[in-house]
Amino acid sequence: MTMKKTPTIQVLHPWHGAHFGTKAPQRVNALIEITQGSRTKYEIDKETGLLRLDRVIYSSFHYPVNYGFIPQTLGLDGDPLDILVLCSQPIQTLCLVDATIIGNMQMIDNGEEDDKIIAIATKDPSVNHMQEIDDLPRHFFNELKNYFEQYKVLENKEVVIEDFQPREVAYKIVEDAIALYKETFTHEG
Repeated sequence: MTMKKTPTIQVLHPWHGAHFGTKAPQRVNALIEITQGSRTKYEIDKETGLLRLDRVIYSSFHYPVNYGFIPQTLGLDGDPLDILVLCSQPIQTLCLVDATIIGNMQMIDNGEEDDKIIAIATKDPSVNHMQEIDDLPRHFFNELKNYFEQYKVLENKEVVIEDFQPREVAYKIVEDAIALYKETFTHEG
């Protein structure tokens, strides 16, 4: 009796296997780690590519937007470049989302630059009319600033929101993060 050989299946790492998208820096693929409304902080494990529970947020705050990263990017903090994706619905973790970049939230986390690209879900008609950061309601900026400056207070960590920046600044940050990724990691094929 001859045994059939099982084909080898290669599972791609979400950070390295997915692509930032062909229309970057204006539109990118965003990989969602944390669903809007969650108190659970998930992160892609750099070694395995699995979703790891980093912590449950110490405060009673919930993530105000869907939170993730742009694949094949490297931010100045040594992690994939973070992205906040506005959508009328919570987006499932590990979902790739076509995201249109509209700005950046310049953040300092424990003394380290930690930009958060702000984008809208391109295929959500409830938000896809927004093209620039100034299209967002003013109160949204207050919510984001309050959330990110307060969510680590009970961990005795300091976060400072420096500025909200227009999409042209965000495009440059994305381009730099793609270039830094390419300089840092080599790819075959």
